[in-house]
Amino acid sequence: MRWYADDGLWSDFFETMFSRRRAEQAGELTAGSPLLDFPAGSAVLDLCCGPGLYLVPLARQGHKVTGVDLSPAMLERARERCAEAGAEVELVRADMLDYVAPGRFDVVLNLFTSFGYFDDPADNLRVLRNAHDSLAPGGTLLVDVLGKEVLAGWVGRPQVVHHEDAVVFQRDTILDDWTRLRTDWTLVRGDSARTATITSFVYSGAELRSLFESAGFTGVECFGDFDGSPYDNHARRLIVRGRRG
Repeated sequence: MRWYADDGLWSDFFETMFSRRRAEQAGELTAGSPLLDFPAGSAVLDLCCGPGLYLVPLARQGHKVTGVDLSPAMLERARERCAEAGAEVELVRADMLDYVAPGRFDVVLNLFTSFGYFDDPADNLRVLRNAHDSLAPGGTLLVDVLGKEVLAGWVGRPQVVHHEDAVVFQRDTILDDWTRLRTDWTLVRGDSARTATITSFVYSGAELRSLFESAGFTGVECFGDFDGSPYDNHARRLIVRGRRG
C-alpha cells in the first residue's frame, strides 16, 4: 500500500495535519486572498479536499463546490463538516491520478502540499493534465506547495507538536539530490507509539512552472503566499496558477 492510501495515517495524525487553527486559516484565506477570489457561482473542484476545510467557506461564497479525495475517513469528516454548516457540496471518492471531469470546472484547487505524491514523475504530470482537462476553457488551476526555496530555510530541523493527549515528533529529510522529501512522524500517546513515513516530490518555482506548461497551461504565474506576493526570498509558500487556453 502506498502511504497516501493508508486511511489510518490520515486518522491517526489528523490533529497534526488538520488542526483547529488550520480550519480557521482556511476560512480567512477564502475570504481574503486575491488568489481565491472567483466570480460568484463558479464551479470549483477541491482536489484532495481532505476533511473539507475549504469546502464550507467556498460554498458559503456561493460557489458550486466539489470535493475529491481518496480517503473514506477524510470524506466522512468532510461530509460531517458540510452537514453541520448546512453547505451543499458534492463529495467524490477518487484518486487524483485518475479523476477527470472533462470541461466541468471553472477552478481547480490543490492546496496545502497535496501535489507530488507519486514516485513516477510522469504520474505527477498526469495529475496536472487531468486538472487541465477538467477545466472549462479559460478555467484556472491553483496548486499550493512548499517550494524548494522555502524548504531550504528550515528543513532538517526536528519538530515537536503537542496535543492534549499526545505528542508528535517530525523529521524531514531531503532525498535524491533535492528532488524528493521524506517526512518521518512518530505519534506518542500514553505508552503506545505510531510511526509513519510520507514521501513526495519537491519543486522549485521554475520546475513547477515548467510542469504546468508541459500539461498545457498558459499564463503560468508563481506567488509566494496567498496574498499574491511574488515568489522571492520572502516567500512562505509556492503557489502556482495557470489557465486552460
